[in-house]
Parts: sequence; structure tokens; C-alpha cells
Amino acid sequence: MSTSKHRKTREIERIINGEITIEGGGFQVRRPFPTRALDHVDPFLLLDEAGPIVHKPGDEDGLPDHPHRGFETLTYILEGETESHDSTGFSEEFHIGDVEWTTAGRGIIHGGGPTAHTRVHGGTMRGFQIWVNLPAAKKMIPPQSQHIVAASIPVLTNAKSGYTLKVLGGLAEGVRGPINTTWPILYLHYTVQPGGKTELDVADAQNIMLYAFQGGINVGDSARELKAGQLGILSDGDKVIVANTSDEIAELLVLGAEPINEPVARYGPFVMNTREEVFQAFDDYNAGKFGA
Repeated sequence: MSTSKHRKTREIERIINGEITIEGGGFQVRRPFPTRALDHVDPFLLLDEAGPIVHKPGDEDGLPDHPHRGFETLTYILEGETESHDSTGFSEEFHIGDVEWTTAGRGIIHGGGPTAHTRVHGGTMRGFQIWVNLPAAKKMIPPQSQHIVAASIPVLTNAKSGYTLKVLGGLAEGVRGPINTTWPILYLHYTVQPGGKTELDVADAQNIMLYAFQGGINVGDSARELKAGQLGILSDGDKVIVANTSDEIAELLVLGAEPINEPVARYGPFVMNTREEVFQAFDDYNAGKFGA
């Protein structure tokens, strides 16, 4: 008599098309959420695919200094380079494959833009930013920023199955990524060759979603198609199956986490649990309590 657990494959429950919007110093992002179609996927508050942002020699425009409170941000550089600084004194350059992990906590002011090299020579930058909520008990922790260099991010290659996997955060195929956000998340970048296929074990309790940003993929036993620029929110289960049946390389992000299950009150750069806490964030920022 078998005692093995019956496996359940996750299927796409809903597809969200990313909306084009303009941010910061005038650069384009494709945003699946927050939009009119989808506010957030607990604990993820925002997903932006930025660029490609083309800087001409002499360009100074970037992301103006702005405040945050109550969550964490992860910026993952796919192409080019960028500079980032904040009110904790942090100031660094980020290159292909690097991740900036910023804990806004009780309050931070940060900004960024083209590096010194890009301002002189020009260049292109492309990447992702996600916002991850903080639970009420952690929203006022001290702010900080960290530089996760590309060389520290594990890369797994499965030539037989035709895919490469970068484990940015969480656990996949027995390998753990270097990003350990305050509320734990799964953050993976797959490159799937034509004809390639991968199966990923995931926790039942996690919300899981896939974002395709190159080519297209088929998901689950139903092989439902997910095209570039689309977010697929998955049903429950403990296994994710992705296949590339096209003749083009496919790239996708896998994002997952257990939900925080707390009220979300937000306005712009502040994400708290109540409206009153958001108003207090504005008051504290205007009073100079986020630093400079």
C-alpha cells in the first residue's frame, strides 16, 4: 500500500496583462499590478518591468528622491547599470544581475539614475522592481539598503530539460537564494529553451504567480499559454509545470509567498495597515523624520 502524497499541479486561475505607464524621470514600465485589474497579491504590492530605458550621453534624468515606509523593495538589473542612493548614507552602482534590496521600514528617502559611465557614454537599463509588504509588527523596523551582487546568486543549468534557473530568493531544487526578505518570499528567474520543460516544487500555503517577459510558456497540466507581458496567478497545489513549446527562448519570473493576511492601507509611497497610519507617515516625512 502506497503512502506517498498525491501531488497537485497548479494551474493558471487568472491572467493579468501588464499596463504601460510612465514613472520617475519619464521612463516606461510595464505594470501587472497595482492596476485597475489587480490591486496586489499578498504580500506582493507591486511588480514593474522597467525599460529598456535608453540614456543618451549627457542625460542626467533618473528617479527623483522620494520616500517610502512600511515595505521592502527589490530591484533586479537585467541589462545595463544604474546608481542608487538613500537617506541612510547608502550609495552604490548596480550592474547586470545585481539586486538592490531596500527595507523602507519606518522611513527612507531614496533615488537613483544613470551611473557616471552612462552619463558620459550613454547606455540602456532594463530591470524589475517588486514591492514586498511588511507585517504590522515589522513596519517600523530600521531602514537599510543592501547590494546583492550577481556572483552571489546561484545559477542552476539543466541541459537535459532545457532550462536555466537563477535562485534570487527562497528555496528551489535544494538551493537557497541570497535574498532573505523580512517576510520570506520565493523569487526565481527561469530561462527556458525551445522544447524545454521544468517542474518546480512549491509550498501549498504560498500564493504563486508567474510573469513572462520574453517569448511564451505553457503552464500546468492544462498547458494554458502565458505570453510576454502577462502575469499568471496560479491555483493552489504543490507543483508548478512550465513548458516552452515555441521556437523562441522564454524567460519568466516566479514569485511566491505565504500571505500576511492583514489590512493594507496605502497611498503612493506609504503602505500601512490603517488610513491613520498613512496620514502619520505623511506628517513624519514632512517633519523630516525620514532623514535627508
